Amino acid sequence: MNKALLQELMHLSPAERVEIAQELWDSVEEADLPPLTPAQMEEIHRRIAEHERDPSRAIPWEDVRERLRARFK
Repeated sequence: MNKALLQELMHLSPAERVEIAQELWDSVEEADLPPLTPAQMEEIHRRIAEHERDPSRAIPWEDVRERLRARFK
């Protein structure tokens, strides 16, 4: 990692840093991501099974997003 570049980026505004972080994240192809660990895969399977047992407990993304926005205003 280029430490000098990182230090320079840290002088940007928070909004600019978020924008750069998002652009960097978007530039990573799915195939380039590290594989999930067995524990992560187990958790995914557990959550899917839980949802399949009782799909009525799911909360729509729009509701979750609004709760988060209200919480972190």
